[in-house]
Amino acid sequence: MRSLPLTICAAAAVAAISVSAPAASAARNDDGTLRVTPSTIAPGGEVELWSDACGKGKEGVGESDAFASSVRFTPADGKGLRAEARIRSGAEAGRYDVTLFCEGRAGKDGRATGTLTVVHRVRPTPVAPVHAGGGGTAVLAEQAEDSDGPGAPHVVAGLALAAVAAATAAFRGARRRRPAAD
Repeated sequence: MRSLPLTICAAAAVAAISVSAPAASAARNDDGTLRVTPSTIAPGGEVELWSDACGKGKEGVGESDAFASSVRFTPADGKGLRAEARIRSGAEAGRYDVTLFCEGRAGKDGRATGTLTVVHRVRPTPVAPVHAGGGGTAVLAEQAEDSDGPGAPHVVAGLALAAVAAATAAFRGARRRRPAAD
């Protein structure tokens, strides 16, 4: 009886996870795949690019209006090419095409395309900042500089407590050592 609600909840969770932002975007055309990871990024971030379009041991150049500059693809993992690209800090929010142009491919030039999405994330600012770390303890440190440490009342109270503790220990020890009266 309880398996039906559990199945519905599990299906809803899987659907929510698969619909949420994908971790990588890959496009395939005649020459191969170009994978952009992550596919959604904020300006100033870095993406990793991988492609199998150019063949083994070749090189290529990647371009996008979102990139700060063109990127150089180099051989990776024996199967494809890899590159890292930085997104321009002034990139507008939206979708951008990424194109890989293969170099040194016999017969024809290889090419692959992919996409990435630039999003602007707004960082929340605290309404009432918490006094923490060096900033919050600075007031206490300033107050501590004014005091010279424990004074005479603290020393007297400490000695009195030590005397009470010593007397209690001696009294208990003496009680345990007495032989039992017959």
